[in-house]
Amino acid sequence: MRKKLASALILVLLGVQAASGAAFKAPASGADQAIRGVLDAQVAAWNRGDLPGFMAGYWRSPELTFYSGNGVTSGWDATLARYQKRYQSPGTEMGKLDFSGLEIHPSGDMAWVGGHWHLKMSDGKDLGGVFTLVFRKFPDGWKIIHDHTC
Repeated sequence: MRKKLASALILVLLGVQAASGAAFKAPASGADQAIRGVLDAQVAAWNRGDLPGFMAGYWRSPELTFYSGNGVTSGWDATLARYQKRYQSPGTEMGKLDFSGLEIHPSGDMAWVGGHWHLKMSDGKDLGGVFTLVFRKFPDGWKIIHDHTC
């Protein structure tokens, strides 16, 4: 049910953007700035090796969804454990993170964000891909409720 809801939400938000004229770029709104702040805080936390700090940008709920590769992770705790296994277990490293090409599309108390992620590893390797995030505004600020990263 959550997967269908997240997919439907993305389609609705995409439809709203298409109907409003995707070529039009409005000035940055308060939502844009707040969401950029969340993403900037995530990058800073990642680059100091602070995965719980990085995860502060996510909705702390068992209903959080994270799609990556051929897998789906459900819940904040499971998503943190996935990141820890992949980037903080023996023989792994986190690298230095940056985001680029951000497109922020707010609609009321929801927003979708598209962009590119990049990790520079200590051995000189570059990892990267694209992501789509769905944000929701809560009383304590904007949080990622769905992450699809490739």
